[in-house]
Amino acid sequence: MTRQKKYNGGGQQRGGCGAVILSDKTIRRLLEQGTLRMQPLSPGQIQPASVDVRLGDTFGIVEDLASGVISMEREICYKTIRAQSYLLLPGQFVLATTLEYVSLPDDLTAFVEGRSSLGRMGLFIQNAGWVDPGFEGEITLELFNANRCAIELRAGQRVGQLVFARMDAAAQFPYRGKYQGQRGATGSRAFLDFEMPQPEKGR
Repeated sequence: MTRQKKYNGGGQQRGGCGAVILSDKTIRRLLEQGTLRMQPLSPGQIQPASVDVRLGDTFGIVEDLASGVISMEREICYKTIRAQSYLLLPGQFVLATTLEYVSLPDDLTAFVEGRSSLGRMGLFIQNAGWVDPGFEGEITLELFNANRCAIELRAGQRVGQLVFARMDAAAQFPYRGKYQGQRGATGSRAFLDFEMPQPEKGR
């Protein structure tokens, strides 16, 4: 395999298959063109190779179940809380959302990275780490407090970064899934999954 040495569209080379991490210059250009959309967005959020995302004002917690067991085959009920601040207790898990509504073109994907400064407080930030090409919506975040002290979360605070990568070609089937257009802290919709049948034993 020949490694690609040059990319004419801007960005930083990542790997040998044509995918690149976008630079601030390229991010600004795509935003100005409307190819990439993030709203609301201020110029100060754009970093050298990422865009800061801020915490929204919607939080979701799983409702208590009489059985004490969550089934991936059934819809889960969440309690939604809208507030400018939320006190995340030690060992507590909560869903949150980005303030920004993001729309990706069919040839762009994004990685969600939590802020190191918050990780050093014991706040784990995750969203499965990946945003598919063609996705649009607010990004739901899974927050967990691994500290022994409560952590106060405030809407509008920077909680992570979006790192954008251009694919070697536009996706043949861009994302049009069950979370398309989501707003607020959106609970799991795993019960809507269509699982592939398992192969027969001995094959």
